[in-house]
Amino acid sequence: MNAGKRLQIFERLAAAIPEPATELEYSSPFELLIAVVLSAQATDKGVNKATRRLFQVANTPGAILALGENGLKSYISSIGLYNSKARHILALCQQLLERHGGAVPRTRAALEALPGVGRKTANVILNTAFGEPAIAVDTHIFRVANRTRLAPGKTVREVEEKLTRTTPKRFLKDAHHLLILHGRYTCTARKPRCPACPIVELCEYSGKTPPADAGPS
Repeated sequence: MNAGKRLQIFERLAAAIPEPATELEYSSPFELLIAVVLSAQATDKGVNKATRRLFQVANTPGAILALGENGLKSYISSIGLYNSKARHILALCQQLLERHGGAVPRTRAALEALPGVGRKTANVILNTAFGEPAIAVDTHIFRVANRTRLAPGKTVREVEEKLTRTTPKRFLKDAHHLLILHGRYTCTARKPRCPACPIVELCEYSGKTPPADAGPS
């Protein structure tokens, strides 16, 4: 795919999604960090339901530590893998207090050193909390990048590096959310909504879904 087509794709996505943002609910970098850790193999809707209750009573590292493991689990038990996530979150909170004065660090290395935080989570925090041009490749972005041929790759890291290298500079900050939201609501996994897609004629996917009233070819 050439640079001109990439630019058109992002221009159209930006026009279709004028305010690209995470659907996780948060009011501080720390709340976002906890929500992202909880979101692994869980839906944003499910995470938001849990964190609305949790953050009312504990939205700082110290307050969450004060809940203890069982107390924390009582708020997040509706989320998959909540046992291991609770342990990671408590260890993460302890490390934030011991090494960062309770604040969420702003560097990739420091973020990835936190328990339960990998490259994808670090990229989300860098991009969403701190406005860095980082792209966290989740299942939606991986699918969209490969399906459209925007940045094909066999691994998440390969797709991330291609997107970072080839995305037009003015869209680098928003590319993460533009692609996630496009994949979540339009370029869906099982049956992409190609007839309603703003980039349908630019996309290089060979298996595009025909309009509902289209007859056999």
